[in-house]
Amino acid sequence: MATLRRLREVPRHLLVCEKSNFSHDKSRHRHLVETHYHNYRVSFLIPECGILSKELKNLVMETGPYYSVKNLPLHELITHEFINTFVKKGSCYALTYNTNIDEDNTVALLPNGKLILSLDKDTYEETGLQGRPSQYSGRKIMKFSAEESTMMSYFSNYQIQEHQPKIALSTVPELQCPVLRSSALGGEPEAACSAPELLDWLGAVFSHAELNNEPHNFISAYCCPQPSTVVAKAYLCTITGFILPEKICLLLEQLCRYFDEPKLAPWVTLSVQGFADSPVSWRENEHGFRKGGEHLYNFVIFNNQDYWLQMAVGANDDCPP
Repeated sequence: MATLRRLREVPRHLLVCEKSNFSHDKSRHRHLVETHYHNYRVSFLIPECGILSKELKNLVMETGPYYSVKNLPLHELITHEFINTFVKKGSCYALTYNTNIDEDNTVALLPNGKLILSLDKDTYEETGLQGRPSQYSGRKIMKFSAEESTMMSYFSNYQIQEHQPKIALSTVPELQCPVLRSSALGGEPEAACSAPELLDWLGAVFSHAELNNEPHNFISAYCCPQPSTVVAKAYLCTITGFILPEKICLLLEQLCRYFDEPKLAPWVTLSVQGFADSPVSWRENEHGFRKGGEHLYNFVIFNNQDYWLQMAVGANDDCPP
């Protein structure tokens, strides 16, 4: 019975919402993007838009490549040659792939050169981590993101493969959108929706769920929060792969410039999901999977350069920064 009760429990999460302006000296938007290291999916939604600008489309098409290396011993990441070739010359990111963070040994390399090990008890005892590098030789697929094209030649003795992110572009017709006011993060009765309501709605849009709450729809009973408005069309872009924070910063900057010329849209959104089985979320904050594994953030960019920032993690993680 206890197992059944746990299965029925809705996964809990921590959600932090804040608002600021991109022009403020103390705005921390860039820092929060740069310290969310292991990104799996990036999506942006532009209401009242049918065609991407050339600048945005070029950025989307230039988000790759990244690499996977099979059967790579962990000690390869702490050799002087690897450190001098990649770590000291610029940002290098790596993450074990197809591992379960709550069950398996998981490794992450951060751009500051720190190696994060999430080990089970037996492996931890075997490594003898007493102020010296681990010689753990577990062999898992590792995914890397690095600007240097030397990645392929450096790991040529292993099974290395180059990947390009998957890109999905679509136009959503007659989309019912929440009414938002940049100054009203918590919403206003009968005047504007709140930040948490918007995040729920975005999840439904990205999942291509129907939002009309029709009685015959047994898949989803969700409908757009009120008040709302219907836009003729909205542009939706989703990029899936191993995506560098630097690339996301460029996308965010370009979306901010979207309103340099008058637009019908009052706001656009940029959403980022981290790998569910990454051992860290932001910076070096420990991350676990438990029931969901979520660690994500979302920007709502308004036409006056105000923005909302929403950050969410599982309830057992540290609170987002």
